[in-house]
Amino acid sequence: MTSQWQSFLRNLGAWRGSFTRISPSGDLVSDTPTLVTFEGLENNKLVKQQVFKYPENDPEPPPLVLEYRTLGRNILFFEDGAFSIGSMQFSPVSEFGVELGSIHGDRRLRLVQLFDTSSNFSSLTLIREFREGSQAEEFPHLTVDRLVGDWEGRVTTQYPDYREPERFSSRLSIRLDGDTLTQHTQTDSFAFSSTGRVDGARILFDSGKTQIAVLLLPDGASCNVPLTIPRQTPFFLEAGWLVEENLRYRLIRSYDSTGQWLGVTQVVERKI
Repeated sequence: MTSQWQSFLRNLGAWRGSFTRISPSGDLVSDTPTLVTFEGLENNKLVKQQVFKYPENDPEPPPLVLEYRTLGRNILFFEDGAFSIGSMQFSPVSEFGVELGSIHGDRRLRLVQLFDTSSNFSSLTLIREFREGSQAEEFPHLTVDRLVGDWEGRVTTQYPDYREPERFSSRLSIRLDGDTLTQHTQTDSFAFSSTGRVDGARILFDSGKTQIAVLLLPDGASCNVPLTIPRQTPFFLEAGWLVEENLRYRLIRSYDSTGQWLGVTQVVERKI
């Protein structure tokens, strides 16, 4: 099995892109060009990260420089370099946030989801990155129609205690009738159905204790979040990325009813 450090090294290189802030309703707030570099030193036992931002109307700030010899307990990687980092414990009286990132060839896509001190979804940052020097291109803006159909997935769940990952298969069925979207997920151990309402660039699900929103974003991305994190109820945060018409990645970071981080699930699914 690939180690967490080896999976982290999949991110080495220079990634040029932008940090795009998006409101909870899906509106673009700001966009800042960026360059993020990961350099392996000392035979890749040390990784130096630098983040350069190039704001259009403000002076260029000094780069953020970070160095890693070990990985924090709040981050987990998958074999292809995908990862999630964030709070290990949710508290309803403090700010809370997570980052979910996937790699596909010479592309990286990351979503940073932030919640305020009232547990309300406050902002989203969409980070679209291209390996410097490559000919990689941005993917089309995600639409509901491109999600409709039947998907078969390979599912891997990583845990903070580094136990053996859990692997299984899944099937997702998505149907659209007018502005009503129905989805049904099935695995060997559970089945789940939900119904949402298409509202512009969002799909809103109202059947649970809190309203769930799926934002349809540029570059084939999607963001799945509770608009308010519920008290004493399990919840999850998800980032999706449609990189081909029949290939989609999803990363899901899950928390239990006490707010404790449970783990991260990667779903690699193909339309059939």
